[in-house]
Amino acid sequence: MEENINEKMNEKPAAADAAAISPKKIYLLMVCAALFWAGAFIAGKYTVPYIPVFTLTFLRFFYATVILYFVMKKRSVDFRLERKKLPVYLFTGTVGMFGYHVLFFTALRYTTAINSSIIAATNPMVTTVLALLFLRNRLGGKRGAGILLSFVGVVLTITGADLDVLRRFTFNAGDLLMLAAVASWAVYSVYSKSRGKEIAPIVLTYYSFLVCTILLIPFVLYERPWEFLSGVPGTAHLAVLYMSVFPSVIGYLVQQTAIREIGPEKASVFINLVPVFSILLAVLILGEALEPVKLLTAALIIAGVLICQRSD
Repeated sequence: MEENINEKMNEKPAAADAAAISPKKIYLLMVCAALFWAGAFIAGKYTVPYIPVFTLTFLRFFYATVILYFVMKKRSVDFRLERKKLPVYLFTGTVGMFGYHVLFFTALRYTTAINSSIIAATNPMVTTVLALLFLRNRLGGKRGAGILLSFVGVVLTITGADLDVLRRFTFNAGDLLMLAAVASWAVYSVYSKSRGKEIAPIVLTYYSFLVCTILLIPFVLYERPWEFLSGVPGTAHLAVLYMSVFPSVIGYLVQQTAIREIGPEKASVFINLVPVFSILLAVLILGEALEPVKLLTAALIIAGVLICQRSD
């Protein structure tokens, strides 16, 4: 799978890219990306007790940047830094990578997991609104219904279909930070479609990771990693490598390709599959019980995604 993705990234013209990967293959790859991102939650949950947030994020993107560098070198991808494209890399790296992760992790310090998850589920809707405003895309009835159905499924999944959870829902400072995180990710997606269409996805992803890694350095120094990294178990380091290779390198490459080929609105809806795969992985890996209501809510999410992708 990774080999097919990288062959796709080597092409420069967007038109040539469009002919290389069919929409159906993009959908399949985005499902895989959602699975990898769900796995990142499991890996992150395991790793956080050993490695602080900023150091963990730095290591994840540092390894991912190095991996992408050697992949491009091996495949003779032209990734010379062009001055005219530097603003694009600075924007995607600062807003989409650094901004999103800093806002997200900071938000989790001040709000509940349920609040943050529900707010994160608004990502497809926020992305769609921005695409309507700035890309002048059209929102059909089917796409709108698919996004709404998927959102309802995510909310019911997170709350366990318990309406009392929604009645107790109150906003706090962490929720506002989470909204900012969602907005930054949506802006990143729409901006990538608008300004990054002339850049090969693998190159755009590489420089976005590189900018994020550089921006994280002061925060990492504050956490003084030299004092604790030697005591981190090998399994935690393997979890970081997993997050670097699958959710980061492969996941973000697939997402950039999907943004280019099917648009940021359709690509963002696949994010709602993450809770479905998280539940599945929690059952298989962590041994958690599978509640019947989760099967119903998972079906709603999947139905919403399918409706959205068939809305052309």
